[in-house]
Amino acid sequence: MKPILAVRDLKVHFPLAGGLFMRRMGAVRAVDGVSFDIAPGETLGLVGESGCGKSTLGKAIVRLTDANAGTIHFDGRDITKLGRREMRPLRRDIQMIFQDPVESLNARHSVREILEEPLIIHGIGSAMDRRQRVDEVLERVGLQRSAAERYPFEFSGGQRQRIGIARAIILRPRLIICDEPVSALDVSVQSQVLNLLLELQRDMGLSYLFIAHDLAVVKHISDRVAVMYLGKIVELAGADAIYRRPRHAYTKALLSAIPEADPTRAKERILLEGDVPSPIDPPAGSAFGHRIAHPRYGETVGLDLSPRELEPGHWIAPDPCCVESEELARLGINGPPKAGS
Repeated sequence: MKPILAVRDLKVHFPLAGGLFMRRMGAVRAVDGVSFDIAPGETLGLVGESGCGKSTLGKAIVRLTDANAGTIHFDGRDITKLGRREMRPLRRDIQMIFQDPVESLNARHSVREILEEPLIIHGIGSAMDRRQRVDEVLERVGLQRSAAERYPFEFSGGQRQRIGIARAIILRPRLIICDEPVSALDVSVQSQVLNLLLELQRDMGLSYLFIAHDLAVVKHISDRVAVMYLGKIVELAGADAIYRRPRHAYTKALLSAIPEADPTRAKERILLEGDVPSPIDPPAGSAFGHRIAHPRYGETVGLDLSPRELEPGHWIAPDPCCVESEELARLGINGPPKAGS
């Protein structure tokens, strides 16, 4: 099946300047060579610690942030370098749900004004048509039509996020980037919003890139899961495979941090030592191996750690600091790896 979104070797680096003449002193490598596909109607979960580049990647896909290298293909078309005017028609098909519904909704506008604005920008329908569509989409996300005449501050956090979802779907898009859409909500409300997203996906045929730091949340909604660490994807596989048998040490550590629902069931927690390396000056070799001071870190300097397919649909970085020796052998790495192999 042809993917609706294909990202290849995407890089987003933010320049750093300093000194008397504000000379360039380096760059923050927020996204550093990421590749993945999303099929029509699929949800790809993207997980990792705060600061690993997840949100920057999402913003680059919707072109709120420019990429330095790599490509983004939507429905077979390269949109990486399109200008604002060229991107405008495509924004009907690619929308975003933001993490904080308080910051993402204009407090000075009524809900009706917020939801009508995308329709006006794209020249969709008459005033009466737009009014009817706003009423319909509010009901679709579980709010009453009367909510259209109120302002964002009059709603709870969960209701505000429903308004954000309504704004994302009112143009009837095909792909939605969900940037931690439930992390700012109470646990009791999270499941309601997740179920709403699943219902909308089923009814509208939506594809999602679902960004989160909580693997328990991602498990509930994702078909496949990509694990990101310091700007790179280190493991990507079907959700069942990731949760049943993770292969990368970082994925195993993230999974061990998921709280156990049964208090009588013992669970071994993997505690990570060291600090996350800086994206301004990342290690020359394995970023995770550097963090945990792995004895084989030196072997990874200069090694191509781009994910390889370990088994059908299961991709993993060939990192001797993080992957078992037998699996490295299956990836074609025998013994101490050589740089550039």
